[in-house]
Amino acid sequence: MDYKILPVGDSALTIVFGSEIDPEISRIVRIARKYLTEKSIEGVNEYVQTYATLMVHYRPVEIGYHELAAKIDAELSGIDLNSDRMEKKTIVIPVCYGGEYGPDLQTVCTHAELSEEEVIKRHSSVDYLIYMLGFMPGFVYLGGMDPSLSTPRLKNPRERLEKGSVGIAGAQTGVYPLVSPGGWQIIGRTPLKLYDHEREKPILYEAGEYIRFLPISEKQFETISRQVEENTYTYQWIRG
Repeated sequence: MDYKILPVGDSALTIVFGSEIDPEISRIVRIARKYLTEKSIEGVNEYVQTYATLMVHYRPVEIGYHELAAKIDAELSGIDLNSDRMEKKTIVIPVCYGGEYGPDLQTVCTHAELSEEEVIKRHSSVDYLIYMLGFMPGFVYLGGMDPSLSTPRLKNPRERLEKGSVGIAGAQTGVYPLVSPGGWQIIGRTPLKLYDHEREKPILYEAGEYIRFLPISEKQFETISRQVEENTYTYQWIRG
């Protein structure tokens, strides 16, 4: 396993496993994060996974950069990259496409020269790998979108996007878990609470898992919204 350990300021370092967005590199980063977390190295606050790196935040009053880098290097030498072939775990996220929930669906259709039905079909027929979380709690950086759906961001970002908004920006697709400004082309919305600070597990998913979008009607959106508010909705996971 090839990697580099580099300093980042005076309280963090990064472990660089590659320079490409690649599922195998992402798997290695995920294994390293899990492995090092279980080692509970004194002085470490948090491990943050990105596409091809693992950021390590630490307390410099308890451990210095060189000592921590040496400990991490020693620990990584013992990793078996074949020991964590995770069972595929996919969360199903229902989405109401178009209409008031997806005001930019037609823009994507025009840019892709496809019908609404075909755009929805292509967008919802993929299991998207969650490479990393960031930007805001629960915001996912996904891989696997059909290249034909790639659409430029809005020239003028909106001041407010509703939570659950599903959008496309360039070659990426994602979901806004909270109300936020944003410049993505919004094609739909999910009624699920992807982030809830009162929930035992505030974020439903984590890096290395998958997301599958499921088209639903406006009536189904309203029904699921009520169930979510009443805490009677059962989140659907697919394993394997």
